[in-house]
Amino acid sequence: MTLLVLASGSPRRRVLLGELGVPFEVRPADIDETPVAGETADDLVRRLAVGKAEAGLAAATERPVIVVGADTLVSVDGEVLGKPLDEADAARMLHLLSGSRHQVLTGVAVAWAGAGSVAAGLAVEVETTHVHMAVWTDEQIDAYVASGEPMDKAGSYAIQEVGDRFVTRIEGRFDNVVGLPVERTRRMLVDAGLALPDQPPEV
Repeated sequence: MTLLVLASGSPRRRVLLGELGVPFEVRPADIDETPVAGETADDLVRRLAVGKAEAGLAAATERPVIVVGADTLVSVDGEVLGKPLDEADAARMLHLLSGSRHQVLTGVAVAWAGAGSVAAGLAVEVETTHVHMAVWTDEQIDAYVASGEPMDKAGSYAIQEVGDRFVTRIEGRFDNVVGLPVERTRRMLVDAGLALPDQPPEV
């Protein structure tokens, strides 16, 4: 039986991947997430997702195995926003996002070895959602930062938590903003040879 591994410690991705209805193990991959000079948000999420998936595959002794790696970033006016370094950085990001139409990008990489009818391989795709944000006051930003919610979130806000009250509209998938585009991930896992509940194995 193929082992499915999520190479991420994100509790949000754990819940979203669980929607597929197959058991999996969580094995966070520790990689350097420092951006390269001149790297676009699209290039960065691709590289980090691949890095996580490959690290997870290299650490897995079980075969067959499929590893999912993912990374989510926010881009506004060409500036890439990851997780804030501290409260001041979180406040800076929220000022940039206030009143904006920005992009949330999630790179999803699936790496496999001996899974299904496919011996080994790697696939990576990026899902983009456009988010419209209301204007924040300085007081609202200060209170939100003080709550601690922004500190482990790309772009310093969580659309599935308090941060959603400032989101006026989204163009694209909500789950992508949370951290994992489920339908895209489903398709990629099927392509890698994983049998899902609504995708019985071939005979």
